[in-house]
Amino acid sequence: MVLNVYNGFLICCWMTKYIVVVGGVISGVGKGVATASMARMMKERGFRVGVVKIDPYINCDAGTLRPTEHGEVWVTDDGGEIDQDLGNYERFLEEPVSKFNNITTGQVYRDLIEKERKGDFLGETVQFIPHVPNEIKSRIKKSSEDKDIVLIEVGGTVGDFENLPFLFAMKSLENEVGYDSMCYVLVSYLPIPSHIEEMKTKPTQISIRLLRESGIQPDFIFCRGKVALDEVRKRKIEIYANIKSGNVISMPDVSSSDGSGNIYRIPLDLESERVGEKLLKRLKLFSEKVPYWDDWKKALYNLNNPSNSVKIAMVGKYLDIGDYQLKDSYISVNEALKHAGAFHNCNVEIKWIDAKIFDSGEGLDMLRDFDGLLVPGGFGKGGVEGKIQAIKYARENNIPYLGLCLGLQLAVVEFARNKCGLDAGSTEIDKNVKDPVITILSEQENVVDKGGTMRLGSCKAVLKEGSKVSKLYGDLVAHERHRHRYEVNPDYHEVLESNGLVFSGKNEEGNLVEFIEIPDHNFFIATQAHPEFKSSLVNPNPLFNGFIGAGLVKKGSLGSGKVL
Repeated sequence: MVLNVYNGFLICCWMTKYIVVVGGVISGVGKGVATASMARMMKERGFRVGVVKIDPYINCDAGTLRPTEHGEVWVTDDGGEIDQDLGNYERFLEEPVSKFNNITTGQVYRDLIEKERKGDFLGETVQFIPHVPNEIKSRIKKSSEDKDIVLIEVGGTVGDFENLPFLFAMKSLENEVGYDSMCYVLVSYLPIPSHIEEMKTKPTQISIRLLRESGIQPDFIFCRGKVALDEVRKRKIEIYANIKSGNVISMPDVSSSDGSGNIYRIPLDLESERVGEKLLKRLKLFSEKVPYWDDWKKALYNLNNPSNSVKIAMVGKYLDIGDYQLKDSYISVNEALKHAGAFHNCNVEIKWIDAKIFDSGEGLDMLRDFDGLLVPGGFGKGGVEGKIQAIKYARENNIPYLGLCLGLQLAVVEFARNKCGLDAGSTEIDKNVKDPVITILSEQENVVDKGGTMRLGSCKAVLKEGSKVSKLYGDLVAHERHRHRYEVNPDYHEVLESNGLVFSGKNEEGNLVEFIEIPDHNFFIATQAHPEFKSSLVNPNPLFNGFIGAGLVKKGSLGSGKVL
């Protein structure tokens, strides 16, 4: 038995407990948000919480996946390129997660094969059983060290062939730790066909049956749908699933003014259904600590009741897939803007613009109607000239600008061309460019493998005293996460600075540019980093706060937060 004292409150936990979250019917149903919400609820009760995401694809990580294929790649402090769901975990928990908290099929089989090649199995025949589930369990246990509760989200949907090894491993883990140390949550979608306008439970019933075929009985069912679950259908699912009354939880869609959905309501909605208490009871856990949601509620109130608004143009490339616009490509940027909006008590209206429409230099006047321009990260030459044209327009028309990663590199290219008179570009786009103001990092020159080889993870930047960036951070150092192969060419530092570009942050060695700004612009800041990965509802990132504050100034409405 482990007894912890949290701020004077007694926390009782026998051993590590596990909450396994699986999905039914369709993917994208909200397992990640449900998992993140429960994680935060357990943290609020004083428990040490860990979160693991299982992805059944054969990729070893998300690093080589296109954003339009699988959404945004999330970067961890320790240099992992992992699934975007772990971003929600961090945003909700406000704690860093490790790259080892993301398990893929590719990792499992790769490591088993490597061990076999090294002779680690001492001549054994390496087979699915027991070696694959044992490898999965080993990884989960490693991520469980020093944790009271670990939530495990199994990606995909129940019934997928690729999910079966992981569900088998979950049941095997349950046999090891005992019934009281493991519970299962099924997140399932209940459709309402338009031609009959009636919520249907049959897909959820099928998901329950398929889960039972893997030997797993759900303890809780989170019912997702356009509207709340009525009592008739709730009772029907309770009977079919043979679970306790009150463990079928209604999770209707949430809405917000921009139509993106306000996911930060979900923990509070689950608290109103007493899910936290029910989970503790099921796992035989005890805590005296009363959850503290005041700061969360205040930020949520600001989101839902804004006193001002700003319009932000996001000029990117990973936007469209078929006939649909894929907002998940930049989900962390979207959320960071939303967090800054809560900080300033304003609604942030985001307009996603495909950079290619500006390639010719036409149509830029549409940007005049926006209170800020943001160019996010990306790779390749698609839309690059359009982004440069948009950055030029923002610089010349005093529109607040925030550049992230590629957004810094292209801001430097634009400045070099139009303020320094150089025939400038990036060697990523044109290896023969006359003035390569952006060039590959020296340690990247001979890299062949694409996965996990970029400059990745948290890096320290030393900030220039008196700069706008240092004022925003309130410090002379900043730690942000990176994911890039190219940098501002040191050979051009002098000419760029002599023409008015300020390098407001560099790495400790002083040879890599981490932040730039233009002093006489009301807000023109860019970073080589990805600060969106270190923003949360209660603690928004300083750069985004400054950017939205500058947008409010441009509009003529002062925000409640820090404005330069």
